[in-house]
Amino acid sequence: MSAYEASKGDDAPFIMTARLPRDLHSWATGLRTQHFPPERNYLQAHVTLFHALPAAYSDEIIGTLARLAGEIAPVPAHLIGIMSLGGGTALKLESPEMLNIRDEIAERFRGLLTAQDQHRPRLHVTIQNKVTSKEAKALQGELEGTIEPRKFAFGGLSLFRYRGGPWEAVRDFAFRG
Repeated sequence: MSAYEASKGDDAPFIMTARLPRDLHSWATGLRTQHFPPERNYLQAHVTLFHALPAAYSDEIIGTLARLAGEIAPVPAHLIGIMSLGGGTALKLESPEMLNIRDEIAERFRGLLTAQDQHRPRLHVTIQNKVTSKEAKALQGELEGTIEPRKFAFGGLSLFRYRGGPWEAVRDFAFRG
């Protein structure tokens, strides 16, 4: 039985992320491990596109992501540098194409999205969060000039269940178009 089948009928919301290339994911996870408060760090590096897609629409969500993945080639993106989160630090990303894909999914589920998910996100990978502004600014100063801008491609989308702590992987959708 797949993770999706095992979680069908579950009311835990879905989180949808854009899949980073393996090398960038590993490097960003290393930064996260180094700088994220350890008592709160139970996730690897990720780029969240939706925080709470409704569980009741699991079949439609899975179908939509599977269809899109079959139509879309890997999506160009750019690591820009460091981004302040106020009480944290992130790697700032740019990808108009990924935001367009996200817009298409948001339109499909209009009226079902949380207030947070109704707004277009600022694409980023959080490497530090829930710290004081002073701690965040110190890390940003330390990392400034060490983060090399680079181009990459998102390889697909991933779907997880949110259970209040570590996320439960449901399915990956590799771009194949």
